[in-house]
Order: sequence, then structure tokens, then C-alpha cells
Amino acid sequence: MLYPQSSLQKLGFEEIKNAIKGFCISEMGQGMVDKMQFMSNYDHINKFLRQTSEFKNILENDQPLPIQSFFDIKRLAEKARIEGTFLSEEEVFQIYSSLKTVFAVIRYFEERSGLYPNLEALFEHLPIEKNILKYIEAVLDVKGKIKPNASRLLADIFAAITKAEQEARKKIDQIFKNAQQNNWVADGSLTVREGRICIPILAENKRKLKGFVHDESSSGQTVYIEPEEVFSLNNQIRDLEFEKRREIIRILTELTNQLRPYVPLLLSYHGFLTKLDFVRAKALFAQQIEAEMPILLQDTRLKLINAKHPLLLLNHKESGKAVVPLNMHLDHQVRILLVSGPNAGGKSVAMKTVGLLQLMVQSGLLIPAAAESEVGIFKQLFADIGDDQSIESDLSTYSAHLSKMKYFTEHANGKTLVLIDEFGTGTDPLFGGPIAEAVLEQLNQKKSFGMITTHYSNLKLYANSAEGLENASMIFDNEHLQPLYMLEMGKPGSSYAFEIAQKIGLSKHLIDLAKSKISVQQRKVDTLLVDLERDKKEILETRIALEKQQKKYQSLLAENEKLKAYYDENKRNLIREAKQEAQQIIRNANKLVENTIAEIKESKADKAKTQSLRANLQTELKKNEIKPKVVQKLDDQEEIAIGDWVKMLDSGNLAQVLEISKDNLIVAFGELRSVIKKKRVEKVSNKSVPKAVKQFGTSTYTDSAASFSAEIDLRGKRGEDALAELERYFDRAVMFGFSNFKVIHGKGDGILRKLIRNYLKNYPQVNKMEDEHADRGGDGITYVYLK
Repeated sequence: MLYPQSSLQKLGFEEIKNAIKGFCISEMGQGMVDKMQFMSNYDHINKFLRQTSEFKNILENDQPLPIQSFFDIKRLAEKARIEGTFLSEEEVFQIYSSLKTVFAVIRYFEERSGLYPNLEALFEHLPIEKNILKYIEAVLDVKGKIKPNASRLLADIFAAITKAEQEARKKIDQIFKNAQQNNWVADGSLTVREGRICIPILAENKRKLKGFVHDESSSGQTVYIEPEEVFSLNNQIRDLEFEKRREIIRILTELTNQLRPYVPLLLSYHGFLTKLDFVRAKALFAQQIEAEMPILLQDTRLKLINAKHPLLLLNHKESGKAVVPLNMHLDHQVRILLVSGPNAGGKSVAMKTVGLLQLMVQSGLLIPAAAESEVGIFKQLFADIGDDQSIESDLSTYSAHLSKMKYFTEHANGKTLVLIDEFGTGTDPLFGGPIAEAVLEQLNQKKSFGMITTHYSNLKLYANSAEGLENASMIFDNEHLQPLYMLEMGKPGSSYAFEIAQKIGLSKHLIDLAKSKISVQQRKVDTLLVDLERDKKEILETRIALEKQQKKYQSLLAENEKLKAYYDENKRNLIREAKQEAQQIIRNANKLVENTIAEIKESKADKAKTQSLRANLQTELKKNEIKPKVVQKLDDQEEIAIGDWVKMLDSGNLAQVLEISKDNLIVAFGELRSVIKKKRVEKVSNKSVPKAVKQFGTSTYTDSAASFSAEIDLRGKRGEDALAELERYFDRAVMFGFSNFKVIHGKGDGILRKLIRNYLKNYPQVNKMEDEHADRGGDGITYVYLK
């Protein structure tokens, strides 16, 4: 329930409906938009929201629906219902075209069975009756005209008309040619007068040609005569035309009789087309305002994340301005939000945004807010916005406000959302403030929910101490003395009256005089609020800087963890290989010793033989002797260049140089990069670096970086494929240290552009995005700048 009904207009809902009607392609759809109303049934709201969300998904990610013709077939069906009536050719063709659209749409959803369950429910149990199309196709051609062979009699009539017309034409051509030879004809050719073919004859020769005079020229020098010989043929053609018309009416009457049993089904088809046009218009409007489906709750709660006023969004789109998003929540701990702050700071817009979005959701519309937003269902929505002064009702502005407050306090309950703008104004603040506080206390006792804007300090103090209420303020830039249009919950706001007066140039004398006239207590409160705002801003800036440092620290920590894991794995592999090699050496040595002992025994310790065997043992020992690995050093005077290999003096690890910056080197250990001082490394030759290290090293990285293009073309790709390819490309761009790159997505309807930009916004590495120059592609190309 809405109170008062003027709330729809004051919150901007009527403008929303007008915008949606602009997307309808039929009067039936527009009629459904007009019938949209505030609902409180969860199942109905959920169904309407899901239908709109599914249609929006089709618009953005699927093939377009085969929607071609929408006609008001309800009116035609009602006409066909009456015995003795017949539908005209045009009316029958409108039914035919509409049914072709119905059947094409049903086939579209049957091919995608289960993907759009809420839209499929629109035509559930609705049969495809092709007999209707067969009846119509037997009579009408593809252009909606009666077929010449729609009946045997009609075919004979068409043939007779054609024959008579040919004879008449042949006859009049002969007479016209003879008249020309006798110089009876005026300048010109055969012409039509009153539906008859006539010959233009000079007035002085009119008695030389027998016939019927149908007309004469304005000068009277030319008369238009239908020859006597052709007159009877033309009459015959006219009689045939009347006969053709009677036969067409008979055929259409018979066709209407065939369609009459299907009138209930035609009405069902009409209902389906009407609902389809309605849902389509809502989805197109949702696209225009970048709307999403929020989480719908059965409880009375509200949580808006990055919400925007849809009408403000549309207005700012045209002018290229950005809309500051709104973040707020109402729950059982914070039921009523009391918003204060400077004039023109956005209090009323924030309150109207909450009211309008709640109205839209409970009318089955998607809202311009994050999909994570949560919207509950209220049984009642009360609003007191603007001036309701009425001369007819003898109501002043304040009286009108009080009459609404009376209704609010009498009828509000725990499922009511109350919206009040400039609470308590319109009378002496000395009395208006206490009355407003009493009303607020009454609404709080009834556990109502609400959002109220005010300047009254007594209301701010009450909200600070009362359970269920919370202060909120519109943030104001103290330094530049301008509003930021951002809502901050948890503290009241100052009106900044003196600061704004100073900004617009009011004299210092006047401002000081005004300050001297307010109470000391009030001046302290206002000063405290301004100081709180300044301190809050400093804390916020400090927190942001701290978060940036923390992210940088976490990134370095993660990189060190990866490097440590690489070293540990390398160490384990080396130890494992060394153990395996040692085991093999021991096995070979045991076998050699056993063979040597056996041979000595066989030779009975022959001295020569023993010496030979001993020499053989020494040779095998030298084969397995461990020699210290020598890394070939180059001349100390030789400079280190990009691509050279270096050895760490402290750890002995090998790495390849990627970049050189003064005394620092950026080197790569496999896929990991690090910065190290020049004095902590020594250059080694390329030949002395083991092949395994090179394979693990940065050759692949260097080659990839060299061949990497700072441009990716995603035109013609579906949304999921484009994002998957963009993700792989983005990872490489970051890894290779690119500062910017270009994404080519094309223009079209802008869906892929929006999808790509929303996706890239989630990456903290992205600094900003902008369109290419208009001469080089404009909004068909997005430039991405990395931090």
C-alpha cells in the first residue's frame, strides 16, 4: 500500500513508467506498463524480477528473439466472435503475422529448454495451433492479399476481368491510333477520368468521335471521351469487379467462420504477446540504466550497494557526468536512518533513491545497484516529500505535513517503510523540532523502517541515543567547501551554513554577526561536527595509504614465498639425483671389488696380475672422482649487458639479466624476477651455464616478451570466450611489465565493451581505462593503463 498516491509522481516512478513505455512496440505492452503497481507478494515480485533478468540475459548473451509483428489481435478476435461478421484482408493478415511471431518465439525457447524457466512459464500449456495458419495461407498470399485462386469462382472472375481488360485496351488503342491519324487528338496520351480510360480530343473534333464525355480541360479546348465501342466493355469490367468483391467477402466470411472456434486460443496468444512485449521493454530499460537483479528477501530489510538514482543516471549519461553511488542498509538493529548535512548536499536525492529503488523492486523492475544488494518486502510505503499546500482544502504547508504525520503514526507498523524529507520544517523550529521528535519516537516504537532527512539538532541527539535509530550524514569537503554527495552512516552531519555563506561571498561582518546570535551550545555542536568530518577524512586517507602499503608487502611476501619454494624444490631434486648417483657408484664399486678379488684368487695372487687389477681399480676411482665445478669467469673489465648470465656471490645461484638500472640489476630465476646490486654478482660465460638452468631460465620469457603485442582483438567473440582470452592476455601483460595495452572490442550495441570494462575494474593493477581517439576507433577500442 502506498500513501499518499502522489508518492509515485514525487519519487519519480511515473517518469520510470514513461521511459519503459518508450521501449514497447505495441499499445498492449504500454497498457501493461500503465498497470504496474506496488506489490507485496513475494512470489509475484520474484517471478517478475526473474523474467526481466532472464530477458536481459538474452539481450546481452544470446541470439535475439524472433520478434517481428505485434498487433492487437484481442480486438480482432472479439470481432470474429460475433456471428455474421467477417474480418478484412488486413485484419486476417495481422492475426497471421502475430501468430507467426508467437510460434517462432515458442520454438526459440523450446530449443533452449530449461535455460529461461520463468520466461517459458509465459507460454506454459499454450499449444501451437497450425491449422489457423493453414486456413489463412489458403486464402491470403505472402503480402496479405486475397489469392486469385482462393475459390474456383474467384479464379473465373479474375480470368474474365483480365480478358475484358485486354479487349477494352486493344479496342481503345485502335480508336486512339485512328484519331491520331485524323489529327483529332490533343497533345498527350490515353488518360483515366472517373475510373474510365479516355481519349483526349480537341474540342472542335468532339462530334467526330462517338462516345461519352467524362471531363474537359480547364481551358475547354480538350475533352476526354470514352469511345462508344469501349463503353460496354468497361461496364462489363465494372460488373465483374462488383462480383469479385462479393466473392471476396464470401471467402472472408467463410474464413472468419473457420477461425471463430479458435477465438479463446487467439485471446491466449494475445496475452502471451502482451506479456512478452512488457517484459522485453523492462529488460531494455534495465540495460539502459545498467540495472541488476538484487537478492530478494521475504524479511523487511534493505541493503543497497553502489546504488544510483535511475533518472539521475539517465540525465548524467546525456551530459557525460558520473553519478556518485549510494551505500546504505536498514535492518532490525538500524531501522530508521536520520540523514543530515548541508543544503544541496544530496540528502533528498539519497532518500528518493532509496524510495524509488524500493518501489521499482516491488513493481518487478531491476534496479541500478550491485547484484549483491539485498531488498526486502514492505507491506506499506509512506512518503512525505515536497510541498503539499492546498488552497482548496485550506491546508498550509505545515498543516499538510502534520496531516501526513497523523496518518503515519496511526497506520505504521513493523512492515512499513517511511520516507520523510526535511522533517519538522514549515513552522517555528522551537516547536517544530519537539513535534518532529515526538513523531519519530512514535514511529520507532512501532518498529517501522525509514529514511528521514533533517537539519534539527534535537533529532540528531535523539537518534544518537535511541535504539533502532542511527545518524547519517552527507560528506562535505571542508577544504574546498563543496559537497561530495556521499552518504556516511554512523554520525550526524553539520549544515555548514556559515562555510557555504562564506563561499558564496557573504561579508565577514554578516557571518560574524550571525554566529554571535546562535547559542554557545549549538555553536559547539556545529564546530564539533565540522572537526569530526575533518578528522574522519584524515583517518580515511591514512587508512587508504596503509592498505596500499599492506598490499605491496603482501605481494613481496608472496614473491619471496615462490622464490623459496623454487629453491627448496631445486635443492631436493639435486639431493635426490646425488643420492641416486652415489648408490649407482657404490653398486658398481662393490661389483668391481668382488670381480677383482675373484680374479686375484684365480691367478693365485700373481704379482703382475695383481698390479694390473690394482691399476684398473685406480682408473675406475678416477672416473667417479668429484671435481669442484668451475664457473668460467670473464674479464672483470667487461660490462654486464641485458641477456647476460650472472652468478650470485653469496649463494652461487645463476640468473639471467632482464634490465639494468644504475647499480641495480633486474634478474630472472626461471619465471621469478628479483632486484639485486651489481656488486653482489659476477658475470659468467654463456657456455658455462648448464643446459638445465637455461631451459628453466628466461629464454622463453625474453622471447615471449619480445613477441608480445600491446594489443588484443576480441571482436566477434562471445562474452565468456572474450573474458577467458582477456584474462590470459592480462596476466602476461602484467608479468612482462607493460604500462598499457589496447583492447579492440568493436562498437555494436556496446555490450562487449561494458562486459570487458566491468571485468577489468576488478583488477587492482588497472589504473584507468579510456576510449581511443574518435578518428582511430573511438569507443570501439579501450585503452587500459596499468599502475
